[in-house]
Amino acid sequence: MALDEKLSSSKTFLYGLQHVCVSNVWLDPIFVAAMIGLPLSQSANIVSAIFIVAGLVTLIQATKLVKLPIVQGPSAAFDSVMIAAGKANGLAAASGGIFLSAIIVFILSITGIIGRLKSLFTPVISGTVIFLVGISLSEFTLSEFLGGAPGDESFASPSTLTLSITTSLIVLSLSLFGKGLWKSFSFLIALVVGDMLAVMLGKADFSLIESKPWFGIPQFLPYGNLTFQWEPFLTFFVVYIVAIIEAMGVYQASGEMLNTEINKKRIRNGFAGEAAGSFLSSLIGGFPTTAYAQNVGLLRLTGVASRYPVMVAGCIFLLFGFFPKVGALLALTPSPVVGGIFLPAAATLVSTGISILTKAENTDKNYLIIGLSILLALSLPHYSGNIDGILGTMLSNSLLIGAFTTIFLQLILITIPNRLKRGRLE
Repeated sequence: MALDEKLSSSKTFLYGLQHVCVSNVWLDPIFVAAMIGLPLSQSANIVSAIFIVAGLVTLIQATKLVKLPIVQGPSAAFDSVMIAAGKANGLAAASGGIFLSAIIVFILSITGIIGRLKSLFTPVISGTVIFLVGISLSEFTLSEFLGGAPGDESFASPSTLTLSITTSLIVLSLSLFGKGLWKSFSFLIALVVGDMLAVMLGKADFSLIESKPWFGIPQFLPYGNLTFQWEPFLTFFVVYIVAIIEAMGVYQASGEMLNTEINKKRIRNGFAGEAAGSFLSSLIGGFPTTAYAQNVGLLRLTGVASRYPVMVAGCIFLLFGFFPKVGALLALTPSPVVGGIFLPAAATLVSTGISILTKAENTDKNYLIIGLSILLALSLPHYSGNIDGILGTMLSNSLLIGAFTTIFLQLILITIPNRLKRGRLE
């Protein structure tokens, strides 16, 4: 299906709803608020804030800026630093760090500096980043799929596995062997069946809906006036750069699937839109938005690549942001069902990364860059548990390690030597 193909109103709405359900826009704020221990009012505020920002940015990106079928939402890269800031009563400083980071990225975007980085994102870098996004998403996905970690009451229980395996089998069966609408709506059908099964097994929790108001507007500066401290700012800025690298990889992956050129203008507009959304999010209690990789996996599995359903998804996010009780319906979906839906999407991202890597030139240097980057990304986080500060943040994030390693090695092994060689020839 073409990027700008228009569908019937009913199909456009249902495809948009499917994008909403596959994204984890609502999971990150709920998880962060629960880990920090925020009171109910602030928990509701952060969820509403992120729904509204995700809706605005998704809608504007799809219609005016990057013009790709990409859903925007809170970057999971920020979860750990937001939780650490919240537990240290530093959410005002965290918002200040996000605010300043967003302004810097916005300036770099509109001046075209970020757009010039496109040449740096070779298949080696883009493929490695997308591969690692799939791997990092799989860690969260398997936790949801299996019901937590060993020792948890729900871990690998019969009811948990019934929900997760059934949901995944429906997605895989319909997306691989289904035809027409069965294939296109494979994720939505799996979600509905999974939720119905959860209700039958008594695994659906309706208490969250009861606690939410019908209508709400996010509070301006809910954690107090923004404060600026160097360590929180640098920590959030480093993580923000990781989100940019991830988003660049998502743009490249979507372009790969759609046979659409990701030119400097698209990159400039896309990152300017994301930065503006993050700027707004910091003022109403949320955290930065970025392009969602799992929804790119949805494009490949369903074969529906039109950007119009993504516009509808943006409108649905806005609706959920202003009507918290409606948005809380998504929280009814139990973790195993979420894991069952995400597992095929994560697998598709891994295969997409591999597909991009196959387009890299077959050289020893490229093999070294790919292998070493993936090795360090998967291994180093296990040895960084006792390291604090910015270094601890960097070494605990596999995506950050992989992204920076590939870029660094690409520069010192290929880009700089090639430019020096051209300079001597001239």
